[in-house]
Amino acid sequence: MVVSPDPTDPQRLPAHTPTCMGCGPENPGGLGLAVYRLRDEVYADVTFDERHIGAPGLAHGGAIAAACDDLLGFTLWIAGTPAVTRNLAVEYLAPVPLHQTHRISARISARRRRALHVHGEGVGEDGITRFTATAVFIAVEPEHFAAHGDIAGFGELFDTLIRSAGRYGDHDSDEGP
Repeated sequence: MVVSPDPTDPQRLPAHTPTCMGCGPENPGGLGLAVYRLRDEVYADVTFDERHIGAPGLAHGGAIAAACDDLLGFTLWIAGTPAVTRNLAVEYLAPVPLHQTHRISARISARRRRALHVHGEGVGEDGITRFTATAVFIAVEPEHFAAHGDIAGFGELFDTLIRSAGRYGDHDSDEGP
């Protein structure tokens, strides 16, 4: 008998690839995101440092956008499909200080055919929401990635991704949740 994970326990999700700029553990210049799934939400804690500086003492908007793109992309574990970013919009609500942990969380707000509409937010350890993000991801077949490079680095990631969607009673729908 296969025992499903407890839906009240966060599930650590694997990195996109070992060298992914957002979540890859082998990328010394990356953000080092450790991403978790809890039911219909994904989240990660990020602390920007001098590698990500914009204005003195603050994170660069591009580093924030990269963190959002990577984290929002992990909602694909909820949808159960590989996908690519069609668009990403970040709203910067307050300065993001270096060396302060921010939790970025995201969920799918709607799914229409191949388009996944995702919303996220970044909240500092002081409880202040400093940025929000919205994105549209387009579901693709794994062959999409093969056309652009060696997909051996993905290993069994695609199969695991597709199998994972049903763990918490998810379903594939063309409608929003």
